Amino acid sequence: MNFQTKIPLQQQPFNQIDYHSKTLLLGSCFAEHIGDKFEYYKFQKQQNPFGILFHPLAIETLVTNAINEKEYTKDDLFFQNEQWHCFDAHSRLSNTSAEVLLENLNNAIRFTHQFLSEASHVIITLGTAWVYRFIETDLHVANCHKVPQKQFLKELLSVDQIKTSLEAIVSLVKSINPEVVAICTVSPIRHIKDGFVENTRSKSHLIAAIHQLVDVRQGNYYFPSYELMMDELRDYRFYSEDMLHPNTTAINHIWNRFQNVWISKDALAMMNDVDEIQKGLAHRPFNSKSDAHHAFLERLKQKETQVQLSFPHIVF
Repeated sequence: MNFQTKIPLQQQPFNQIDYHSKTLLLGSCFAEHIGDKFEYYKFQKQQNPFGILFHPLAIETLVTNAINEKEYTKDDLFFQNEQWHCFDAHSRLSNTSAEVLLENLNNAIRFTHQFLSEASHVIITLGTAWVYRFIETDLHVANCHKVPQKQFLKELLSVDQIKTSLEAIVSLVKSINPEVVAICTVSPIRHIKDGFVENTRSKSHLIAAIHQLVDVRQGNYYFPSYELMMDELRDYRFYSEDMLHPNTTAINHIWNRFQNVWISKDALAMMNDVDEIQKGLAHRPFNSKSDAHHAFLERLKQKETQVQLSFPHIVF
């Protein structure tokens, strides 16, 4: 008997990702998990330059500002809980120094602008359709930074609003990089703080909007991360202790399914070499001074050199 429903996925015949590709990953914390896989296997990528962005309007703001090469100033910052913050960015960029925060924001904008112009793929992972509007400025924020909730209005983006935002994101990127491939996906992480029913409404709005954008002829694709978690991994043993986030087993499974669809066969051999090197670097010997260990390190160094001769951008 088959105790699992399997989602039929086929390998993409065109526009696959290999070691010549440059991939920008934007969105929710699930984008971080997939981005970490790209990092481990040493693909060329940039990952959430403004930190985790949960909803499409926040991603649109980042892309718009990167395309237009916005220069952030102190007027874009505010001081809260002994740190400087920016409503456009995640709290991991926040800093006790306004100058350091501005430098980091503007460096990220410049690097993202350059990367967008060269990117082969942009992967957008949407986490929620719930957004917060800051009453004082009437603008939607990427992160509330623990500012009192009474200063915000909570809103559920409609399908049309999400579709419009996604269209703007893709159009902006293609205005400077017409050949880029856009891959949209929905994070399988449940936002239970919004409520169980509210989370379902949110995810349904995201999925419905994305599928109005998907058009293979235009280079716009959908990858079913959410469906893989909900259907292929329909069991709480695939969740972490909070019962909301996918655990390592689930992340590896979804990555393997993504790999089968989007990673080119030519890249698989190099991935195996990189994996061998990464495991070798993580190895802890019983005797670091033994002849056997020195021979092991020499073989590892030779393999690193061979990999870097093929792809100089790979650094271990």
